[in-house]
Amino acid sequence: MLKKLTKNKLNIAIGLLWLFHLSAIIGISLGNVAWFVEKTPLNLIVSLLIFLVFYPINNIKKVSAFLLFMIGGIFAEWLGVKHQILFGEYAYGANFGPKLDGVPYLIGAYWAILTFITAGLMDYTKWHKAIKILGAATLMVVLDFFMEHTAPIFDYWTFIGGIPTLENYITWFGLGIILQSTIKLMNIKGNKPLSANLYAAQFTFFLFLYFFLP
Repeated sequence: MLKKLTKNKLNIAIGLLWLFHLSAIIGISLGNVAWFVEKTPLNLIVSLLIFLVFYPINNIKKVSAFLLFMIGGIFAEWLGVKHQILFGEYAYGANFGPKLDGVPYLIGAYWAILTFITAGLMDYTKWHKAIKILGAATLMVVLDFFMEHTAPIFDYWTFIGGIPTLENYITWFGLGIILQSTIKLMNIKGNKPLSANLYAAQFTFFLFLYFFLP
């Protein structure tokens, strides 16, 4: 009974994830871009809360890993924003929520979430650990590629020159390998259906924007 109740709650949570993302797709396609852009922090916070509860982040090891990835992500972005190291020259806009010295707190949380869920996706396979690490890092870069198209339009972040250079994607892949190696060394596993649906919802949303927006 308890297991069934937990599964029902997970299904509701996954349904909410898709509701938020599909509603945004429909709303943007109807021309309400500005309204949904302003709700970006809310969407990320809802996704974060669902992830924390249902992945779940429920022990010292997982909490430590989450904080490590979040702080590491913020530090990497700070190096990029303040010193043009790692990703190229860029700056964050107004639609990613509060910032710490130019870097949104939520982008750190996003680095952590993306690390966990791409690792979770690779856990569906029976591949060697090294292949899983490379596959998960690749999934991180793929999502970043589609996000980069949307970022300036939504005032998430903007690169000098308008588009990211190859350096950005190489860095993403390199950092992805480091993060994925860490999660494997810590032997952290979580909810695979949640990981798959959260990644798929994000991918569907940004893929739609890639083709729909100019």
